[in-house]
Amino acid sequence: MKKFIAVFLILIFNTSFVFAEIKLGFVEIKKILQNAPQTVKANKILEKEFTKRTKELKKTVKKIQAKEAAFKKDSMTMSDSDREKKIKAIQALKIDAQRTEREVREDIDLRRKEEIAKVQRLVNVAVEKVAKEQAYDLIIYQGVAYAGKKVDITDVVIKALGDLK
Repeated sequence: MKKFIAVFLILIFNTSFVFAEIKLGFVEIKKILQNAPQTVKANKILEKEFTKRTKELKKTVKKIQAKEAAFKKDSMTMSDSDREKKIKAIQALKIDAQRTEREVREDIDLRRKEEIAKVQRLVNVAVEKVAKEQAYDLIIYQGVAYAGKKVDITDVVIKALGDLK
């Protein structure tokens, strides 16, 4: 029995000694993607890239609204055939605008994913840099239910991302 207790105590002390040497870190990827300088830059690039198309789409929507307003105003004095032609024309314009809006939205989403992928690659570089510089044994950034402030190195990684510009 004494040998069992002695072996048990040795295992406990050896195990706790091993765990004491491991340096853990946690990175909140969502916070990094919101605050990294590269994300701000990517958002500006996307805004610049799609400003023209979104402005054109807004102009088209305003034109359609103006045509609808004019139709409502003049519809009582129109013949039935003219009224139906106008309705079909306005519906065709709405369908085109919706298709264009969907295309723009899909293009923006695709480009946003591309830009986020670039930022994520840089995040990995920054995490690796911080890990090597500060001697971390393990840094986790996905699949964690809870991480205390003691192991949260998100702000350090954001700072390292700022240095990677």
